[in-house]
Amino acid sequence: MTKASDDRWVAGDAYETYMGRWSRRIAREFVRWLNPVSAGHWLEVGCGTGALTSAICDICQPASIVACDPSGSFVEHARKNLRDAHVSFVTAGADALPSRDGGFDAIVSGLVLNFLPDPGQAMTALRARLRPGGTIAAYVWDYADGMEFLRFFWEEAAAQATTAAGLDERKRFPLCSVPALESLFRSAGLAEVDTHGLKTPTDFTNFEDYWTPFLRGTGPAPSYAASLDPGNRELLRERLQQRLHTESDGSIVLTARAWAVRGKTGG
Repeated sequence: MTKASDDRWVAGDAYETYMGRWSRRIAREFVRWLNPVSAGHWLEVGCGTGALTSAICDICQPASIVACDPSGSFVEHARKNLRDAHVSFVTAGADALPSRDGGFDAIVSGLVLNFLPDPGQAMTALRARLRPGGTIAAYVWDYADGMEFLRFFWEEAAAQATTAAGLDERKRFPLCSVPALESLFRSAGLAEVDTHGLKTPTDFTNFEDYWTPFLRGTGPAPSYAASLDPGNRELLRERLQQRLHTESDGSIVLTARAWAVRGKTGG
């Protein structure tokens, strides 16, 4: 049986079908809310397959972006699919972040903070790399109440096997709430801290479009599905197919929400 520590983040293509297609939508909402000054120097922590990096390039006209992630395969996927002279992709985690003389104008992180072993320590490292008056901003999925396609998965998994309940992101990630995010940013000494809800539809063409990404082993829920024997995996599939509402054309229309937070250092 998989454990929380067994989450696998190894295959960029698999992540794209599982979460990346929704990450790209929410990244653009985040950047529009952030409304940064154009032509700044950015550090992106946990770039994954490049969803947020792409949104920054498209919307912000950055002078430069250093985008890092501890997964070499994710970095390679992002580098292959986003070729922009302003972007440098680096394989690095929160414990060995890139730096820049004079600091970065903006440091951002998309859908990552809750996976860090020590978010407070990471915030200290981020602030050390920010220029005076710069902005740190991040967003995380609202696992507790805003991720319908994952909520249905884990509710049916837990009904089938009680051991699944402890792996549910709703229980694992208490950081993914407005009060917790505000506290994290204020504890890092940031000012003008505010939060915002970001929402996007997660529309599946049919049940197979919903279910197949859970079979590709990248991310907490797919890692759990991969740990099941074929019989129990098929039973989970049947439970979900009965649970989900389908439209007349066979599609499944759900929603996903993320919480965004930002703060500034003194100028």
